[in-house]
Amino acid sequence: MTVKSKGGFSEASAAQLDECWALRLYVAGQSPKSLAAFGNLKAICEERLQGRYMIEVIDLLKNPRLAAEDQILAIPTVVRRLPPPLRRIIGDLSDTERVLVGLDLREKI
Repeated sequence: MTVKSKGGFSEASAAQLDECWALRLYVAGQSPKSLAAFGNLKAICEERLQGRYMIEVIDLLKNPRLAAEDQILAIPTVVRRLPPPLRRIIGDLSDTERVLVGLDLREKI
């Protein structure tokens, strides 16, 4: 699984770059848990970040050395690289509220 899913990220204007989200999803092959994590993350991004996100999927079975870059200890793990600060969430991302809190995607009040 080496998917890059874009929500308009590459076409963003300079003013929109501050609002773009770059996410990396670390998985191990196409296991049910990996596929669930990708589906859950994509659904959340489509709902909350439509047109402002990019998901890069890193398969650690194919590129295990990439785990060191983001200090990955368990999989699946999603890493929010942009906007700062860096954030990580481990699991299949099925608990939407936990993902929203972890990625800081909740509505600002």
